[in-house]
Formats: sequence, C-alpha cells, structure tokens
Amino acid sequence: MRILIAEDDPAIAAAIADSLRQASHAVDHVGSGPEADAALRDGIHELLILDLGLPGLDGSEVLQRLRQRGSGMPVLVITAREDLHERVRVLDLGADDYLVKPFALAEFEARLRALQRRSANRGMTEISIGALRLDLPGRRAWHGEQALELTAREFGVLEALASRPERITSRAQLVEALCDWDQDLTYNGLDIAIHRLRRKLQGSGANVRTVRGLGYLLEESTDD
Repeated sequence: MRILIAEDDPAIAAAIADSLRQASHAVDHVGSGPEADAALRDGIHELLILDLGLPGLDGSEVLQRLRQRGSGMPVLVITAREDLHERVRVLDLGADDYLVKPFALAEFEARLRALQRRSANRGMTEISIGALRLDLPGRRAWHGEQALELTAREFGVLEALASRPERITSRAQLVEALCDWDQDLTYNGLDIAIHRLRRKLQGSGANVRTVRGLGYLLEESTDD
C-alpha cells in the first residue's frame, strides 16, 4: 500500500514513516496543505495520514477537497486539537478516524490496522489465480495450502499485478507502486524481483508473463 503523510512536524512524520515502512508500505511525505492537495490529485496513494494544522492550507480544507472530488480514500487525522466539537466536525467532513497528539506509536499502528481492515472490507480482500491465493490486508500469499515465502518487494510486485486482472502493468507503473518519492528502485532491481517471484510461483497455476515493449501480466498458467 502506498501511503501519504501530510504532517509539518519532521520528527512526527519520520517516526510514522519508519513504522509504516517496517510494515512494508511505500510512504511519501509532504509538509504543507497545498503540497498535500496537489499530491492527492495524482491519485497514486491508497491511504492518507493527515495533520490538521498544516501551513498554507488547513488539513480540514485538504480533507474537504479530497471528498468533494469523490475520493473514498481512508483518512486518519492526527492533530493536537482535542476539542470534542472539532473531532465531530472533522469526522463529519469525511475523516475515518481521529488521533490526538501526543500519541503512542503502538496506538497509531493499531488504529491504522483497524482502518485497513475496514477499508478492505469495503472492497477486495483476496485474489485467486489458479491455485495462487493472495490475502491483501495480511500481505500473504499461498499456493494451495502452502504459504509462499515472499519478500516485501516480491509481494508488492505480485499485488500490483494481481490487482489489475487481465491488464498489462508497465515497468514504470510497478516502480511507482513500489517506491517512495525519496527512494530509488532501478529497473534492474525490478527485474531481479520479478525473476525471483517467477521461480516462487512455479506450480502455483499463475505466471508473470512479459509483454514485449509494454510490461507484465499476471495470468493463469497450466505449467507444472
């Protein structure tokens, strides 16, 4: 999952980003309201961690604009504003949850997991291709009853391909799905991940096919 953190306190943003990356998420960070609004218009993020006290444009306005564009992206608000009226107002604007600073990182992680579960319950939580089965919220994959030992990058490739059934995913799209703004993934690194993933998928009934000049396609396979 690619997550956007909109927070103007570098220390808080860094702590949250570290926690999310340890959970194998791709993380981008902006420190102002206008930057957050612009980033959200790109449509590449799947969840937003939003501070209300952003410079340039208040987080409430960022949230309101997001919902006015018809986005159902899950939003976890983090703020020092603890007034009950303010919490109700922000939830009515479309926030999914609200966490008051200062907060324990363990509570933040628990709130995020709950938010992911609720979000997953509104959409697709499992994908099956052949004997291959993916648990998207749990970030796990099985071949029949046997769990596949995948690295975070390999699962990210598999998830990106499986989420686009019968559609070709370009190398650039895969790199974008797997990387933060401040990280680099070379095409060579991507090729290595795909090579290793193909080996682990052997016999699963699914295969990553290269479509020359266009990208990759995850398809059902009859190969043993």
